[in-house]
Amino acid sequence: MSTPFYVSPQQAMADRAEYARKGIARGRSLVVLQYADGIVFVGENPSRALHKFSEIYDRIGFAAAGKYNEYENLRIGGVRYADLRGYTYDRGDVTARGLANVYAQTLGTIFSSAAEKPYEVELVVAEVGETAEGDQIYRLPHDGSIVDEHGSVAVGGNAEQISSYLDQRHEDGMSLAEALKLAVQSLSREPNGGEREIPAERLEVAILDRTRPQQRKFKRIVGRQLARLLEAGGASTATEAEDPEDDE
Repeated sequence: MSTPFYVSPQQAMADRAEYARKGIARGRSLVVLQYADGIVFVGENPSRALHKFSEIYDRIGFAAAGKYNEYENLRIGGVRYADLRGYTYDRGDVTARGLANVYAQTLGTIFSSAAEKPYEVELVVAEVGETAEGDQIYRLPHDGSIVDEHGSVAVGGNAEQISSYLDQRHEDGMSLAEALKLAVQSLSREPNGGEREIPAERLEVAILDRTRPQQRKFKRIVGRQLARLLEAGGASTATEAEDPEDDE
């Protein structure tokens, strides 16, 4: 009878982490930025049906890079958690921090389990506050750790280079058009230092807008509204931020 091949726990965890990182790196990057009136989600996504960004609850948005079927399961679980907690207690008890903790426990359990492969996903959970100081952005890597981010965050294949670019250029109080322009510029950068053009039809854009009168602050930016913001490259107007023809 042959002796089983021994792998140290440290090496096993390192191998699982490398496996997950390689899977995430094959996906397209996305960025999440704070702007004057909320939080904007921007990513390259040619699909109109398989979304990277979604609404979880009134003031909470979800973004994910990596394997679609895995982060879609996590998104659905998050919606169920938020609905149940809001119904059982109070809508104000549903927070991004609580949701991030639930996701962290799930990802951490899967990552440390030898019975199944680690999830090839990286998540961002964001909540818009009454003011910019109240905004919350949490990044959750594949291993279930939680990183509290401020200003901007990038996840996906080229996240390190994009994050460096955003850290140097992102400013507090940017308009929506300015933040969108910066996000697209960061996503357009190639690993070799070059740039490419990303047409509007390949972009997925959503916002959490604290100025919306509705209780639900999540809104997708599509069509003519997105084209106008991309062309503006400057201050966006209140009309652009609340164009009724593009509301969900």
